[in-house]
Amino acid sequence: MKQRLAKVHPDDNVLVALTNLSKGETVQFNGEEFILQDDIPAKHKFVTGNLAKGDSVIMYGVMVGKVQSDIAKGGIISTANLKHAAEPFVYRKTDFAWKAPDVSKFSNRIFNGYHRSNGEVGTANYWLFIPTVFCENRNLDVIKEALHNELGYAVTDKYKRYAKQLVEAFKAGKNIESMSLAGSPPLEGVGGRLFKNVDGIKFLNHQGGCGGIRQDAAVLGKLLAAYANHPNVGGVTVLSLGCQNLQVQDFVNDLKQLNPNFDKPLYIFEQQQSQSEEQLIAEAIQKTFAGLIEINKLERKPAPLSKLCIGVKCGGSDGFSGISANPAVGYCSDLVVALGGRILLAEFPELCGVEQNLIDRTKDEAAAKKFINLMTSYNDSALKVGSGFHMNPSPGNIKDGLITDAIKSAGAAKKGGTSPVVDVLDYTEPATKPGLNLVCTPGNDVEATTGKAASGATLILFTTGLGTPTGNPVCPTIKVSTNSNLTKRMNDIIDIDCGPVIEGDKTIEQMGEDILEYCIKAASGEVIPKAVLLNQDDFIPWKRGVSL
Repeated sequence: MKQRLAKVHPDDNVLVALTNLSKGETVQFNGEEFILQDDIPAKHKFVTGNLAKGDSVIMYGVMVGKVQSDIAKGGIISTANLKHAAEPFVYRKTDFAWKAPDVSKFSNRIFNGYHRSNGEVGTANYWLFIPTVFCENRNLDVIKEALHNELGYAVTDKYKRYAKQLVEAFKAGKNIESMSLAGSPPLEGVGGRLFKNVDGIKFLNHQGGCGGIRQDAAVLGKLLAAYANHPNVGGVTVLSLGCQNLQVQDFVNDLKQLNPNFDKPLYIFEQQQSQSEEQLIAEAIQKTFAGLIEINKLERKPAPLSKLCIGVKCGGSDGFSGISANPAVGYCSDLVVALGGRILLAEFPELCGVEQNLIDRTKDEAAAKKFINLMTSYNDSALKVGSGFHMNPSPGNIKDGLITDAIKSAGAAKKGGTSPVVDVLDYTEPATKPGLNLVCTPGNDVEATTGKAASGATLILFTTGLGTPTGNPVCPTIKVSTNSNLTKRMNDIIDIDCGPVIEGDKTIEQMGEDILEYCIKAASGEVIPKAVLLNQDDFIPWKRGVSL
């Protein structure tokens, strides 16, 4: 390792250990010596000067906590001596000026996507099954097994064969302890598919639609309509029971409001109007098969990079997230914005502490005030039940150096880059303006990716330092590792390794360009992200209750 320490911002009063450091060891940074007062595990931080109780800890150039007990120069910061704290934020008119990165090497580039009649371009072509209520989940499961197995989209055959081998060995009286599943799950490409231009058949199983408050059903209707209208979706089958809160007509109305000219194949089946469950399922399969024949006629065609809409997300974060993967994704975000594309930065609990920076970068006063209102009301709702944004970091985050929510947030916000904020969107609102958009979602991995796709993301860049097997049904999710050890250990789920940034072998800018190159290939179907290959189709609607 070429560097043992890192300072993220010139104003910081902490240094980050890039490798394990020992108590009593003398380390140097920029000509200054530090005698370490504690063991400093990699990804953790120590203070660069004596700090007294009540002093502020500064990282990423912002306050990330208040000292609870004196910390000597070279001492580690931990949950025992540091508590979350962040600066207050207000709207103030600024003359924010952004220097866009040089995009000359990408200015004439294209990706090959699926062009929709409303002018948007998808990075994939999926058929989507939607239940208006959880009562239909079981019927969706039956249909999924039938279609996935017969049309070449299943990835579980290897596990079925393994289970069969165990059964046969048990019946034969053999020892099963030594029987292992060699290799990883089969990663199916287009080779075994009947419909070469249909990238998948996806199912939005959920637990909503009835039994909750009417507002939850209303939000769910907008969410499902957004998925039906998604650029990556070519056709839709809807299953309804009939008596639920979320009526089919409510869903249709939401869809028409979102896109009055919606023209994709749309088949709706209501079980309480059918002759039998068998008839319902058979007819749904038959109609869908006919629809698949139609959308299989679509082919990828060239599109400018301005048609990209990329959601940026982090999960299973570690102390390297804000140093390697997130800023590298942030540079990629700046490139996309400079090329006329859209970037979606969400996870509002993980913007705590960097609100003022984002407000100062927001071009429109109304949008800035909308952001303030969403952040304040969201945090207030959490505080009312004894929580709050300050309780966002998970045990895994804390163990790996993200001691306070403000530390986690300041690093998480790096994914959005440095460009102006062009719009602020509430949950399920579509992103229509080129540039950086803020989308109100929880930090929860699946709820956040679910919300990003609803706002129109056609790819998601998902950074992780600990590893997390999260994907989305309609939006290809690209996993970006903060460190090379994780990439080696969980190579079956990681697409891009940002470890070279920590090692000093690549700059943030070089890594950001590499990430954009991968996005172009993924958008064109030239590479398939691991989450897609493994059918990691996670979908959790946000009920707007307290979720961090």
